[in-house]
Amino acid sequence: MNKSSKKDYEIRIDELIYKMTLAEKIGQVVQLSPSLFGAFGLTPDELIEKLVIGEISPEEFEKIDRNYHEDEIRQGLIGAMGGVIGAEKSNELQKIAVEESRLGIPILFGLDVIHGFRTVFPIPLAEACSWEPELMRETARIAAKEASAAGIHWTFAPMLDVSRDARWGRVAEGAGEDTFLASIIAASRVKGFQGEDLSSDESILACAKHYVAYGAPVGGRDYNTVDMSLQALHDIYLPPFEAAVQAGVATVMSAFNDINGVPCTTNKYLLTDVLRGMYGFDGFVVSDANSVAECAIHGYAEARKEASKKAIEAGLDMDMSKGTFAEDLPSQLEDGTISEEVLNEAVRRILRVKFKMGLFDNPYRTDKDKEEKVILCNEHLKVARDMARRSIVLLKNENEMLPLKKNLKKIAVVGPLADNGTDMLGTWAIVGRSEDVVTILSGIKEAVDSDTEVVYSKGCEIEGDKEEIKKTIEDASDSDVIIAVVGESSEMSGEAASRIDINLPGKQLELLKELHKTGKPLVVVLVNGRPLSIPWISENATAIVESWQLGVQSGNAIADVLFGDYNPSGKLVSTFPYSVGQVPIYYNHPMTGRPAGKIKFTSKYIDGPAEPLYPFGFGLSYTNFEYSNMSLSANKVTKDSKLKVSVDVKNTGKVQGEEIVQLYVYDVVASRVRPVKELKGFKKIMLKPGQLETVSIELDINTLGFHDENMNYVVEEGLFKIYVGPNSREGLEEEFYVI
Repeated sequence: MNKSSKKDYEIRIDELIYKMTLAEKIGQVVQLSPSLFGAFGLTPDELIEKLVIGEISPEEFEKIDRNYHEDEIRQGLIGAMGGVIGAEKSNELQKIAVEESRLGIPILFGLDVIHGFRTVFPIPLAEACSWEPELMRETARIAAKEASAAGIHWTFAPMLDVSRDARWGRVAEGAGEDTFLASIIAASRVKGFQGEDLSSDESILACAKHYVAYGAPVGGRDYNTVDMSLQALHDIYLPPFEAAVQAGVATVMSAFNDINGVPCTTNKYLLTDVLRGMYGFDGFVVSDANSVAECAIHGYAEARKEASKKAIEAGLDMDMSKGTFAEDLPSQLEDGTISEEVLNEAVRRILRVKFKMGLFDNPYRTDKDKEEKVILCNEHLKVARDMARRSIVLLKNENEMLPLKKNLKKIAVVGPLADNGTDMLGTWAIVGRSEDVVTILSGIKEAVDSDTEVVYSKGCEIEGDKEEIKKTIEDASDSDVIIAVVGESSEMSGEAASRIDINLPGKQLELLKELHKTGKPLVVVLVNGRPLSIPWISENATAIVESWQLGVQSGNAIADVLFGDYNPSGKLVSTFPYSVGQVPIYYNHPMTGRPAGKIKFTSKYIDGPAEPLYPFGFGLSYTNFEYSNMSLSANKVTKDSKLKVSVDVKNTGKVQGEEIVQLYVYDVVASRVRPVKELKGFKKIMLKPGQLETVSIELDINTLGFHDENMNYVVEEGLFKIYVGPNSREGLEEEFYVI
């Protein structure tokens, strides 16, 4: 937007604020959702929960009678609404706001479009395993196109929480445990949702959440407290949000949790000093659902009314709840407890975003015809299949069992997730429909030759004691190979889905052990929303395919990998532990004075390994890659320079494949204890059999710093080690000095 138009909308914002009544101003800082009354005998919150976990279908949800607050819209008392889906309904309500209210201020319509709209892509954790930021940008762009066609202006994504605890269910929604990679992905997803121009009718507002450190709760328990140093906060958990701001993110969502005793919802240091002061954020901040009122439950405010005051004065602009701001602000503004200028500034930020989005000039951005044409189109499904197969990580492939031949005589497909569409969608696929999903069983049947017999048996449920193991063994005993599809249901990860036990639930491990006794090759396909503890599977399965929850093209993508139409290239972005007792576990842990060793008095366990089952960055291919001839452009560099790191990578196998070349750095001696390794660069390459490529990665020396004891960002002089290899555990090593 050019300077003159910006000046024009700033003038119009001032004019609107001057004209607005106190009630109209408060209306702008509140997001309401349609009231759901009497539906299935459930409360609105219970109904939404059942929609999220798939117990109520989107079709059933759409038919529920609800109150859309038309009278309040007509009075200019609603600035944003959540949960309004569909071009016709959003245009109908927008028309009331624009043409029947006193000032004609358009409404923002928001929805959790987390990893796709109707075209559901892999869960974000899975997408991150592709290490392909540009493709993630494209999937977010497609989500924006579909959502905007359905009348949505605003998504509550991307989730930028760095998480190192697999017990925490919302690890499924993020980019894993590494700050560097998460920051790159954050920028890509923001740019995908918002596009090149926010005013385009195919763009939607991104919302960076949950600000901040929501992914580090004590005990891995959702909504729990967070206690950490300011240095850890700024070095590990804040950078993805800074990257999102630099990418132009329009909105930010405050987190439920407290940090060091101060709830994020009312944290002036975070919302004003850091976000707006240090990072220069000029959008608006919305609370998470009901988190303002919960500050009183935290014990940080005497009552909800005081919580509202603390929140808006700290820099929170919009309340995601029906009450709180709407009920608690009026009296405090009227008696001067809260300055009206504080409210005016919040309203100004919200109106500014609406102007930048072009809603005042084009409030009706879609129609029914566009919605039907765009959603779930073939072009989007093609990208969904490609993204899904690039998200798959091959964890084990004993004796090159995979890829399977398509002309095998008999394949036994077993497991409770093999012929399951709902759970392939993963967490927070609100508009996704199970009938849109290609199941794994369907994908396998489509991929094999017509003469190949594919038999299916469920074996057991995902959870519970019900089983059909005996019958399953009979079906599988004369097969050429067993493909066992096991893991978690979609509701076992995501919000409010922390697990104390991250082994396979129910009787699934028992099923695998019985299948193993047949002596047939056992290919395990994992469907899950978090890293699992799978030591028995790792030791005994012939091959392990970590597929995650891949969305609508799950079956086709997994079949592409199983039968060799696609050579897997994904690499883990979250460490897999041997046992939940190791959690939290992550590759870039600080160096200890007594690293784990053979003698007793070192940092280890007496009943299990200290090392993970599968490390960050790990992932196999159907070919092999050899690393050699690592070199640096210099062995002494200055703090403001760049270092060129080169290495030869050769495909020594028989098929073409992709490799993610990873670069890690270790600051050997510093004024604060540093991580043993930190990812600082990567490059994905494609090599034909026998092909060698010299891969160069540029290392920005300024990224090697940290916050010192005075909270100054410093890059210190001294010795650094640098590693380049296929994962965080293996690689070539060199060293250089910063002078």
